[in-house]
Amino acid sequence: MRSFDLSPLFHTSVGFDRLNRMLDTANRGDERSQNYPPYNIEKLNDNAYRIIMAVAGFGEDDIELTQHENALTITGKAQEGEKDAAKFLHQGIARRGFQRRFELADYIRVSSANMENGMLAVDLTREVPEEMKPRRIEIQSGSVLEHKAA
Repeated sequence: MRSFDLSPLFHTSVGFDRLNRMLDTANRGDERSQNYPPYNIEKLNDNAYRIIMAVAGFGEDDIELTQHENALTITGKAQEGEKDAAKFLHQGIARRGFQRRFELADYIRVSSANMENGMLAVDLTREVPEEMKPRRIEIQSGSVLEHKAA
């Protein structure tokens, strides 16, 4: 795989270090661990998204969701006592632990999470604060303020 040096792009930009970190993470990711567990990301509308993750074999107590700033981390840990309880002739359902990290855009927050039939659904909502939304500024007619020299 070819690596690209994007540092010249960041010499004239301010505040885009998060983009640089995301590109670094994408370049050095382990391909094997990125495939488990499988997931889908759906866009429900302009301000709502859903992550659906196949977590067969995990219970609600085995999965932890954490949102810190613009990162959502989903961690799955299988209960240790359960794998000793059964003697498998064939075990096709993976129960190995995992950690999946999703980079979220600004103002995206987790609104809910639920699990049904081995599928974890995490709903995300974009909530832009009123002061950050574009607003129209009316132009008023009248006299122009004069600048007085002191």
